[in-house]
Amino acid sequence: MQKTVGHLLDTKGNDVWTIGPDATVYEALELRAAKNVGALVVTEDNRVCGIVSERDYARKIVLEKRDSHHTRVVDIMTAEVRTVTKDESVADCMEAITEHHIRHLPVVEDYRLIGIVSVGDVVKTVMAEQAFLIDQLSQYITG
Repeated sequence: MQKTVGHLLDTKGNDVWTIGPDATVYEALELRAAKNVGALVVTEDNRVCGIVSERDYARKIVLEKRDSHHTRVVDIMTAEVRTVTKDESVADCMEAITEHHIRHLPVVEDYRLIGIVSVGDVVKTVMAEQAFLIDQLSQYITG
């Protein structure tokens, strides 16, 4: 049976950390550090309007020598966010992550944010599926 995003969320949980677009980049940094996450989903009324990651900070604050205390999240966030639903397969997530060079996929249902999966979550799930398949094949061969 092919694993879905819903299965993955059942295992890892639905915790997702968000920030509003009008927050400062410094506030986003503080929250990311406190929660030990690489990205925050930017939301308005629990709807995804962007994502702000370590990559955004490095490229749009550090390299451009901007002030994180005075720059708003909306000014550096990635606005075009690839999202997934809980019914999509983990394989589809792997394809999206690879094709679009992204590390985080917010999970939405009826346009509302219900979780997030990272490249690490996806790889871990794919590896577990492959280990299970190898074990099953080995048992079949030696059985």
